[in-house]
Formats: sequence, C-alpha cells, structure tokens
Amino acid sequence: MRDKFCLIMSKVKCAIIGSGNIGTDLMLKIINTSESLALNGVIGIDPESEGLAMAKSHNISISASGLHGFMEMEEYQDTEIFFDATSAGAHKNHNDLIVKDGKQMIDLTPAAIGPYCVPVVNLTEHLKEKNVNMVTCGGQATIPMVAAVNQVSSVKYAEIVASVSSKSAGPGTRANIDEFTQTTKLGLEKVGGADRAKAIIVLNPAEPPLLMRNTVFTLCDAVDQQLVKESIEAMVERVQSYVPGYRLKQEVQFERFGSNNPCLIPGYGEFEGLKASIFLEVEGAGHYLPTYAGNLDIMTSAAMGTAQELIKLNS
Repeated sequence: MRDKFCLIMSKVKCAIIGSGNIGTDLMLKIINTSESLALNGVIGIDPESEGLAMAKSHNISISASGLHGFMEMEEYQDTEIFFDATSAGAHKNHNDLIVKDGKQMIDLTPAAIGPYCVPVVNLTEHLKEKNVNMVTCGGQATIPMVAAVNQVSSVKYAEIVASVSSKSAGPGTRANIDEFTQTTKLGLEKVGGADRAKAIIVLNPAEPPLLMRNTVFTLCDAVDQQLVKESIEAMVERVQSYVPGYRLKQEVQFERFGSNNPCLIPGYGEFEGLKASIFLEVEGAGHYLPTYAGNLDIMTSAAMGTAQELIKLNS
C-alpha cells in the first residue's frame, strides 16, 4: 500500500470481510455517510447471506468464497483498507494475508493482533500500524470513561458491566464471550489507564429489546469530583462526534473512601480515594438493525471513524 492514502479525485477504496450483522451495518454506514471511503467489496462465506445480497443490490462486488476468493478478483489490487468483521479465530489468517501485501487492516473482532484503538483516546499513537484493533463494543463504550477519569487522577481499579440486547448478539459475539471479557479488561488497562480492571458482559433477553447499557465504576486517587465530572462530560461529547446515540443515562455518582471507611479492591487491598459510578446508554443509528443495537453501532462507527481519521492524518 502506498505510504499515504490517495485522496486526489477519488475516495479511498475499502472492503469488508464478514457479511453478518456487524459487516452489514458497517457496509450501510460507509455507503450512506462516508465522504472519504468507497466500498469496493464485501466478503463472506455464505452465498445466501442477507449481507451479500444487500451488497449486490448496491452494485458492490462480492465474494462468497471468503478472502481467498476476493484476492483473486481484480478489485483486490486497489483496495487499500480492509475491515474484518468475522471472528477472533478467523482474523489471524485474514491478517496474515492482507498485511503481507501492505494493506491496512481494521479489526472489529476481539483477536487483538494489532494495538487496541479507541479513536477519542489513542488513535494518533497508531498512525503507522498496519493492523489496529477496535477492542470490543463494551470497550469502545467504556474505555473513554476510564481514560477521562485517569486524565485528572490515577485510576487504581475499573470495573465495567456491558448489557446488550440478546437480539443484537449474533453468533460471532456469542462464540467470543471469553475473548470479549479478556480483551475489554486489557483495553481498560492499556488504553483506559486503569492499574487493574474487570469486564462483564450481559446478554439481556428482555422484550421489547433494551438499548445497550454500560455501567462503569472507577476508583481513583482523591481529587476534586468536579474535575472528574467535567472530564467525563467532555469525553462524552467527543464520542458523540461519531456515535450520536452515546450519552450519560444520569449524573455521575461519587463516593469517597478514607481511613475510616476504606474500599477493598480484589488483588489490591484497602483503597482510600474517590469512587465514580458512570451510567451510559448507547442508541444505534438504525442503519441496519434497530436502534437498540447500540453495541453494533458503536463498533462500526468507531471502525469507520478510525479509517477516516487514518486517511486524513496520513494524507
């Protein structure tokens, strides 16, 4: 791939590996909203998949025989960016094939071969990376909050609970629950800045389906809680620049711990400082699945936003 993406006279060509829920939602986002990306192909393994049929209806080239099939098509040569929306297991093989040809990989699986990337937190650190990982939907929603707290006071421990509608969790998500929790935990530490972290995912079977909800608990050194509140609110606005349905569900709640009432952190010991409880809601844009699927929307929005920023910053 060229050192710089070519923006002269045309959009940068990209392709999506995976024609399931996430891949299809990303496809419609790129088609309908992107000013710098042109979708050059959608790749799947099920000839009867709805995603491939939808791509074909938009006159987008498709491969129903996986990435190997697409690599035999002429569209492969001028495709510069690939989004992988398959599974953690399949991603390693896809990455090996793509990166050797110098192309950019944006990974929406929990494989985490490349560095974790949360656009509002650390994108500029990874401009030269050929593979960037979008962590998980829970990570994209909660890591910015932990990072916001960490900007004003060192976060000793962070714990998040991501609750998503069961209907918005496809087979890929269900098959990667262990990878989800581990990748999200590591993202909270490596990108969010927490010394220690824990992540939990809940697939909520409620009817009618509920919007994605995320609860974030942070324990940080003693600091003026107004500074924490302002940092969180500023970070919410930054996320909203590419995920409009991202919002605080209620005011941030605070609790102080001192020598008379220390908090016990597993594996850490007694803690004295400030606890922040952050309650988030993510409403999807409804490009493919209904608006309750905010967990898909935040991943596809982050992936497309990352690609567009890479194009801008590398041009």
